[in-house]
Amino acid sequence: MRLILAEDSTLLREGLVRLLAEEGHDVLAAVGDGDALLREVERHRPDVIVVDVRMPPTHTDEGLRAALEVRRRWPAVGVLVLSQHVEKTYATQLLGADSAGVGYLLKDRVSRVDEFLASLDRVGTGGAAIDPEVVRRLLARTSHVDPLARLTERERAVLEQMAQGHTNAAVAAKLHVSQSAVEKHVNAIFDKLDLNRAAGYSRRVLAVLRYLSS
Repeated sequence: MRLILAEDSTLLREGLVRLLAEEGHDVLAAVGDGDALLREVERHRPDVIVVDVRMPPTHTDEGLRAALEVRRRWPAVGVLVLSQHVEKTYATQLLGADSAGVGYLLKDRVSRVDEFLASLDRVGTGGAAIDPEVVRRLLARTSHVDPLARLTERERAVLEQMAQGHTNAAVAAKLHVSQSAVEKHVNAIFDKLDLNRAAGYSRRVLAVLRYLSS
């Protein structure tokens, strides 16, 4: 894949450059702020960008805003966002329009190299890669009526895996059930949550996250 990195920590940025190069990816540029990211994306049109949420000058949401601008101007470019903590507002902003080719990972996940690379591959092929901890926070019960109360324990487990971007086959393998059973659970989830049925697994992830963020 052709990649651009945006991370203000020089140590992490250079470490990622070396890791990705060793895995055979072409790192076109590695920058430390959002403005530089936009310039490099316009210049190179990469397959995927990997970007930190918080970058200079204020270290609040510069990386996220740059990522959203990339999605607006170059929708074919995949976006994998890294964050130090679970920040629900940032996650729903990024995932609220279209989760195809989008990922949101906690930085701790980067140290789990195989998981990080698998997530990057999913985003690069148009899928979704949502950190399990982010999913758990989005699934957490809030002060209003829990929309997931109608789901069975098994349906909740399927939903959590589904929201991470896994296909039915991957969910079946992780939960040690048949793929046909997963398909039945998925249909039941959408029926119980009054969600429109959608073709393509990235669309169903989007539907789940939209509902949870409402």
